[in-house]
Amino acid sequence: MSTMLSLRDNFYYENLSSSKMFCWLNLLNLGPVSLGLLFRRFVILGLVLVTVFIWKNPLNAQDRPVSFANLAEQLLPAVVNISTLGSASDNGTTSDQRPQFQFPPGSPFEDLFRDFLEKQPPQRRRSSMGSGFIIDSSGIVVTNSHVIQDAEEITVTLHDKTQLKATLVGRDPKTDLAVLKVKPTKKLPFVSFGDSKKLRVGDWVMAIGNPFGLGGSVTAGIVSARGRNINSGPYDDFIQTDASINKGNSGGPLFNLSGEVVGINTAIFSPTGGSVGIGFSIPSSAAELVINQLRTFGRTKRGWLGVRIQQVTDEIAKSLGLKEVAGALVAEVTKNSPATGKIRQGDIILTFNGQKVKAMRNLPGIVANTEIGKRVPVVVWRNGRKVSISISVGELKEEQVTKVKKSPAITTKAKELKIPQLGLAVAKINQTNKKRFGLKNNAKGVVITSVDPKGPAASKRLTVGQTIIAIDQTEIITPRDIERKIKSAIKAGRTSVLILRDSPNGPGYIAVPFRRK
Repeated sequence: MSTMLSLRDNFYYENLSSSKMFCWLNLLNLGPVSLGLLFRRFVILGLVLVTVFIWKNPLNAQDRPVSFANLAEQLLPAVVNISTLGSASDNGTTSDQRPQFQFPPGSPFEDLFRDFLEKQPPQRRRSSMGSGFIIDSSGIVVTNSHVIQDAEEITVTLHDKTQLKATLVGRDPKTDLAVLKVKPTKKLPFVSFGDSKKLRVGDWVMAIGNPFGLGGSVTAGIVSARGRNINSGPYDDFIQTDASINKGNSGGPLFNLSGEVVGINTAIFSPTGGSVGIGFSIPSSAAELVINQLRTFGRTKRGWLGVRIQQVTDEIAKSLGLKEVAGALVAEVTKNSPATGKIRQGDIILTFNGQKVKAMRNLPGIVANTEIGKRVPVVVWRNGRKVSISISVGELKEEQVTKVKKSPAITTKAKELKIPQLGLAVAKINQTNKKRFGLKNNAKGVVITSVDPKGPAASKRLTVGQTIIAIDQTEIITPRDIERKIKSAIKAGRTSVLILRDSPNGPGYIAVPFRRK
């Protein structure tokens, strides 16, 4: 049975409730009564009043929209369709990638190849479609970066079917956001951003977009989850919704019931390519800062700390005496970065600029959104206690990937030491082992020379050629240092040690259990 009543139904219940109340009130008018009887009658009257109140005011009924029609009518004019064009030949190459032939003037080949090229089939025009929305009456449009990627021409189609050529103001692939500019002949309707941080799971939301090129389509649903990480980039923090989102909805807005943009629709999870009720939107709290920077600078300016981090697991937390599994474990500190001399390898960053780091993936976004040059307080977990430090945030530059070239392996073996508690053997890092295992010239610690496939080290994916830099935040210089750390851990009644290893993918911490022997 529907929980919604028509106005006529409400009128009927109101009259019915009033009649019942009238009958109960007549029961009280029975002449002289005892004080106890009068009390009982007042109790009955109170119950009737409560019943009527609940009957007429069902729980949270005011939060259930009767219709989205008024809201949709108000917002549709600010939502646009975006189409792009780009050149591509039959083999997928662009026009400037096609082979060009030049011969000396008068050469017999000149006319031959001119005729050949002129007879080639015309280039195909690669097109794509998406959605966007206007945030300024002067013609500022927001969409997804992937919607306009590699576009040579961008056309924005307004709700009244007016088509305008758009220019790119700036785009940010890391957050999948882009800002466009059109030149309208009149002021355009626009929408404003709301505070996505106020959204709760279960709140109503409405999506408007251009699915499959059909034009302005409205769908509604609820917030299914918050803070979703779909591994699309370093700043994943998506709103999940069951409002229908399909191909072509990318870049369209997600509205709250106040008509404010609380998200930008950007991705769906679907085994078929169509909506299955799992869509993802960039929260406005993250998007607004990026959009403002793109409008101002044409690019993003992000805060930079200069650390390589990893997730804090339950085992790692126990190894370091941390009661709560939270924060970001520092695996490496970049040289000449803001973190240099302030944060140490092995620190766990618990708070940054007053914001709690609930998990490793939260830290990049917190740092990126911090004002460049600002000095911020940072709390780290170091040597079993909290340490407060202050750091000036730098500006993130384009990443440079350094490839490590491995030297050919040789068979000469150096002296090694077996660590049966861990199920591995290690050796000192010298020139022989650097060549044998293809280690970097500045490699530190000891190198793993063999691993027992049934041992604790193998279960944690420690492999031959990796180096052990530190154990329990103490630097390892010789193989005997590992023996001493294992004995110390056994004496302390512990069951595992925290190992900092280095591999071709970079350094990282791992908690490894050991055999008691």
